[in-house]
Amino acid sequence: MVELNKIPHINEISNHGAFAGAGQKKTATFRERYHQQNKVVPSLEEAIRRTGLKDGMTISFHHHFRNGDHIINMVVDKLAEMGYKNLTLAASSLASVHAPLVRHIKNGVITHIETSGLRGELAEEISRGLMDCPVVFRSHGGRASAIRSGDLHIDVAFLGAPSCDPYGNANGYSRDDDDGIACGSLGYARTDAKYADNVIIITNHLVAYPNAPWAIPEYDVDYVVLTDDIGDPKGIMSGATRYTKDPKELLIAKTAANVIEATGYLYDGFSMQMGSGGASLATARFLRQKMLDQHIRCRFALGGITGQITAMHEEGLIDRVLDVQSFDLDAALSLKNNHFHHQIGATYYASHMISAAVDQLDFVILSALEIDTDFNVNVLTGSDGVIRGAIGGHPDTAEGASLSVVVAPLTRGRIPTIVRHVNTVVTPGEVVDVVVTEQGIAVNPRRPDLKEKIEAAGLHVFTIEQLQRRAEALVGVPEPIRYKDRIVGVVMYRDNTIIDVVREIDEDA
Repeated sequence: MVELNKIPHINEISNHGAFAGAGQKKTATFRERYHQQNKVVPSLEEAIRRTGLKDGMTISFHHHFRNGDHIINMVVDKLAEMGYKNLTLAASSLASVHAPLVRHIKNGVITHIETSGLRGELAEEISRGLMDCPVVFRSHGGRASAIRSGDLHIDVAFLGAPSCDPYGNANGYSRDDDDGIACGSLGYARTDAKYADNVIIITNHLVAYPNAPWAIPEYDVDYVVLTDDIGDPKGIMSGATRYTKDPKELLIAKTAANVIEATGYLYDGFSMQMGSGGASLATARFLRQKMLDQHIRCRFALGGITGQITAMHEEGLIDRVLDVQSFDLDAALSLKNNHFHHQIGATYYASHMISAAVDQLDFVILSALEIDTDFNVNVLTGSDGVIRGAIGGHPDTAEGASLSVVVAPLTRGRIPTIVRHVNTVVTPGEVVDVVVTEQGIAVNPRRPDLKEKIEAAGLHVFTIEQLQRRAEALVGVPEPIRYKDRIVGVVMYRDNTIIDVVREIDEDA
């Protein structure tokens, strides 16, 4: 027996006492243990009870299942049935499919929401004053930072996974069943899994241990629940993201590619992030041809990944793909099959607290609902003031990249895109470098170096005020949106300072 009192500085070395025996050694076979000792619980209700969830706590979810998600509605229905009240719902984003949450807000199960975005009936109702407490909107990087710092403390994370083993190793695809549900990267779920007090994986596909490679490791998981239905495959993921044929978007894309080349950020070994919109996807096509012509390669492509990016990777034009969210089935299959297509978490991707991948970007192509004459960008509220979008990684990448290019048509229907003042500031103008429309380029006066290079390449540059006046000349000046005084949303910048608010729309005036 070790005499602890004879060990110098014992209190500085250990406070766990002396060894008292190893306990009972396991003698069962792996197969026997597999069935007897694991994290699978018989029901969602049992898993919830085991977490010790109480009224007033915070629950979280990811949005990799998009508009095919059945997890959030299923879980909140169960929580309502079990009698829970006054919960904070912290989802990485919410979609139209989550309209049933309106009922649970009205009955007091959910009293606060933190998210990147809202859409559909839920967004409409919140814009009309459904909730007493304003919704907190964070960027993907801001959310990761808030979770990591404890500003957003998660008591229980409910994370859907297309495959999981009995010990909790979870992934967004399965190696055993090519016909199963796939969502690709579980990048946003990884932060929740790491920092939540309790983690429940909900899966419809229990596979043999170990489910390797994994997005979420077993040591971050407390319970596993097997269910028949985690979501609609058609809403979760489609085939390859389609190329645009819109002449306006193609013109914008070609101009954006020329801007990138002119500014010197297209070189052998550059880094990039592209959006999933039509003009962004088309920009990648024009860049691809320039890369072939100049015999250059991209060191890494970052962010939400499409099949177009993975095709360029397989073609040898992109060395590494860093995937926080797979946008289509081709991207998900690439993640499954390609060694240098890496699954990354939201903290790695864009956290403001530490070095992040967005800080290594040469350029990013971003879309916008509105851009104003101060280069501020709105991607959250529509021209009617209703919440109908998501912050996503917009401000994270705009600040992190050396060149941020916002692509948008000058007008949409009878609505101008370039305006005097955006409805909601999501990305501040000081981190937006260039705006590209089908009718001209505008360069932020903060970047005279870019303006000089773009004009030297033979591209005409307008002032943002000229583009704004041209938009007004085409479609007129819209009627101002009428708001009430009540604040229904608070918009956080990526450092989690408050950059703007969203007010309740006034339909009675």
